[in-house]
Amino acid sequence: MISISVIGAGQVGKKFCKAINAAENLHLEQWYNRSKINPRIGLSNVHFCYDLMELKPVDLYIIAVSDSAVETISNALPFENRLVVHTSGSVPLRYLNKKNRKGVFYPLQTFSDASDLPFSKVPICIETTDITDRKLLKKVATALESPTYFIQSDQRQSLHLSAVFVNNFTNQLFRIAHELTDLHGIEFDILKPLIKETTQKLDKMSPYMAQTGPAKRKDKKTIEQHLRMLDKAPKYKKIYELLTQSIQNTHDKKKL
Repeated sequence: MISISVIGAGQVGKKFCKAINAAENLHLEQWYNRSKINPRIGLSNVHFCYDLMELKPVDLYIIAVSDSAVETISNALPFENRLVVHTSGSVPLRYLNKKNRKGVFYPLQTFSDASDLPFSKVPICIETTDITDRKLLKKVATALESPTYFIQSDQRQSLHLSAVFVNNFTNQLFRIAHELTDLHGIEFDILKPLIKETTQKLDKMSPYMAQTGPAKRKDKKTIEQHLRMLDKAPKYKKIYELLTQSIQNTHDKKKL
C-alpha cells in the first residue's frame, strides 16, 4: 500500500484525492489546504489538514497548487529526504526544494466540477531525479489506471504549451462562437455535432489532413463576407484574420 498526502484543494487536488481514495493499493493519508475543505466533497475517512507542520510521514507528497505557489510550498515543507512532486505542466523540476527527493506527476487533462473524468483518460507525465522514485510514481499511475509517459522538464513545458492551444485557446473560440450564435438568436447546440466531428477526425488523420473551410480553399468572397460581419467586433475580426492567415500559410507548405 502506497501512502500519499495531497497538498492543495483546487480542481487538480480534488480530482487526485478522489482517485487515490478510490484506488486499490493507494492510501490517502492526509489532504492539506490553507483554508477549510468542504466536508461534502464526497470523500470519507480522509484526514483534512490545515497546517504543514501536521503532515505525517508518507511515501509520496503531491503538491497540487497554482504554478506560482509551487516553490513557496516546497520551501515551507517541514521535513527532508521525502518524495515530493508537483503537478504543474510549466514549472521546472528545479523549483522544488532540494532538501527532499523530487519529481513531477503532471496530469495532462482539463478538470472541472461538471465532469467526473476517470483517470484512465488522464495521461500522467512523470519526471524524477532517482530511478527508485520513478518506479514508485509509475506504480501510483498504474494504480490510478492512467497512461504513463516519462518526459523531461523542457519536453513537459512544450507539451503544456501545446495543451494550451488545443484546450484553452480552442475553448475560447467555442465561447466566441457561443456569443455570436446568441447574438443572432441561434442555439449553440446546433454546432455541437460539428465540434465533436472535428475532434473525432483526429483519431483517423493528422490535424493538417483534417483541415477544411474557406481559409484552406482560399474562398475570398466568403472570407470577405465574414470579415464584414465582424466589423462591429474588431477584436474577433482580428482573431479571424490571424487564424485565416495561419491556415493559408500552413497549407501553402508541404503536407505535415
